[in-house]
Amino acid sequence: MARDGGNRALTESSGRGAAPEGTALKRALTTPLLYFFILGDVLGAGVYVLVGQVAADAGGAVWLPLVVALLLALLTAASYAELATKYPRAGGASHYTTRAFGPFAGFVAGFCMLAAGIVSVAALARGFGGDYLSAFVTLPVGFVAVLFLALLALVNARGIKESTRANVVATVVEVGGLIVVVALGAWLLLRGDGDVGRLTQLGTPEKGASAAVLSGSVLAYYSFVGFETSVNVAEETRDPRRSYPRALFGALATAGAVYVLVGIAASAAVPTARLAESSGPLLEVVEEAGGVPTRLFSAIALVAVANGALLTGIMSSRLAYGMARDGLLPAALTEVLPGRRTPWAAIAVTTLPAMLLALTGSVATLASTLVLLLLIVFLMVNTAVLVLRRDAGEADHFRTPTVLPVLGIASCVLLATQIEAEVWLRGLMIVAVGMVLGAVGAARRSGRTDAGVRDPG
Repeated sequence: MARDGGNRALTESSGRGAAPEGTALKRALTTPLLYFFILGDVLGAGVYVLVGQVAADAGGAVWLPLVVALLLALLTAASYAELATKYPRAGGASHYTTRAFGPFAGFVAGFCMLAAGIVSVAALARGFGGDYLSAFVTLPVGFVAVLFLALLALVNARGIKESTRANVVATVVEVGGLIVVVALGAWLLLRGDGDVGRLTQLGTPEKGASAAVLSGSVLAYYSFVGFETSVNVAEETRDPRRSYPRALFGALATAGAVYVLVGIAASAAVPTARLAESSGPLLEVVEEAGGVPTRLFSAIALVAVANGALLTGIMSSRLAYGMARDGLLPAALTEVLPGRRTPWAAIAVTTLPAMLLALTGSVATLASTLVLLLLIVFLMVNTAVLVLRRDAGEADHFRTPTVLPVLGIASCVLLATQIEAEVWLRGLMIVAVGMVLGAVGAARRSGRTDAGVRDPG
């Protein structure tokens, strides 16, 4: 069996649980809890602003880019399903690329994921303290963001089961709000308002139909990212080989269906130009239909933001824990709380920079490079699944058809060509930092090897 960077000292934590009891994470996630974890992370806060942005790029046929984006996301999700069931460990993309290409590539992939997660949590924390909260109370955004992140860290440290149970409640609230939007859209059409003809209007004065589909699909694809965070809790899933594929594909299918229905309802209920200009497109549906307080949607949006931040915080801490156990980050990050067995050191180390970023950056600045970083990671993961076919891994793991990761690689390249040059510049700076740190770590490991010291991994 291949080992991470040739290091045979890594402790395998499979479904049979061979990791030392003092550092092993608690297997507490069932298939339903994992399903809600993924669904809550994919739905997130983005859907509440997504529809208007897609309409601006694609026209009234909002549903078509959403379907295309779902299909593109499923390509990479299939690679994650194979790798998560083959190697059910915290560490996710970092662990997979380490196995496939060595510690340097693993560090770069993990660093990109870690940076994306921390930036995302910081942006969501600022979002939580912004306009939606101001519908109820006005407080300094920085103060709210720091307090919000501290509370999330405490929930995360309490336990994966408690965190995911909170996620179940939040996800039900999120989905309930979206169902209300769909119902209001249907009610508008039944009473004779709205226009179903808009659902076939594809393209804008600036873009033809094909360009509109591609451009709109890129935006819609942003809304489906989030499934990748779930691989970092595969080690805390009771039966990952059985549960993970079912939860992953079920959650993505559910999110896709909800998105398409919301897109249809919003586009049919509200004129495309008005939808495209709105920063709260779903509120436009609520106001058009009447009868539902707009404050209700502010509350639902706050739940969505908090839920997305909690799940991303869980991912970031488990990723840092997994990278530390693989020898890519300091071993101190593998410390877990006695009894609860949650990675408290990794939680603290990922929360502190998120607080700093939330105090010093805007939501737009923090979020602009997130998708580019994830596309880089997805490209590496889709390639790794092909390289690792030579490794047997766990018995009876999920195996995706070879054509899917190949198409996944092509989809990452295609979507990356749509990223603006200035975003590329910021993203490449982060990647460069990761490469430098990875090179330093590789040099240190090489030095220990030359000195006859075995790398403890």
